[in-house]
Amino acid sequence: REEGKADIVPGVLFIDEVHMLDIECFSFLNRALEADSAPIVIMATNRGITNIRGTDYKSPHGIPLDLLDRMLIISTQPYTSREIRKILDIRAEEEDVEMTEEAKELLTKIGTESTLRYAIHLITVANLVALKRKAQEVEVQDIRRVYSLFVDVKRSTQFLIEYQQEFMFSEVAEAGHSADAPMPQA
Repeated sequence: REEGKADIVPGVLFIDEVHMLDIECFSFLNRALEADSAPIVIMATNRGITNIRGTDYKSPHGIPLDLLDRMLIISTQPYTSREIRKILDIRAEEEDVEMTEEAKELLTKIGTESTLRYAIHLITVANLVALKRKAQEVEVQDIRRVYSLFVDVKRSTQFLIEYQQEFMFSEVAEAGHSADAPMPQA
């Protein structure tokens, strides 16, 4: 049932994290794309085969097959170290952060081994650490310091798995134990 919550206008519609849409949104999009004034729709996701929200059905990218069939899928490649370095250089310049060559190399390595987003986040906090030292530019020691203070998704996940028994609630089952096992009484 149309409730007037969304309108489609001519132009370009970009939907990031498209796998987060539910089946009703996809139905609306499917109908809207048949209109004469339908926009060009660009969708982005990082999901493989996953549930379509609001259903028990699995589909590539969490998008219904009938809509997926209408799309051109563009495959992307991970950034190279050189590209990551260039992006980090641009971001540091935009944030007016001066960095030593060695600090940039370490940040590039972190961006390659972890994520570009995480490496970008470290620029600002590394600059704050450098300013606290009354330094004019970020050095390797500043990058190492913030790397030790702020974890990325991989290290956070590793920590949670390693110390899951220390947390009040955990949905990860240990070997031989059910995740729904009753909590021991004190």
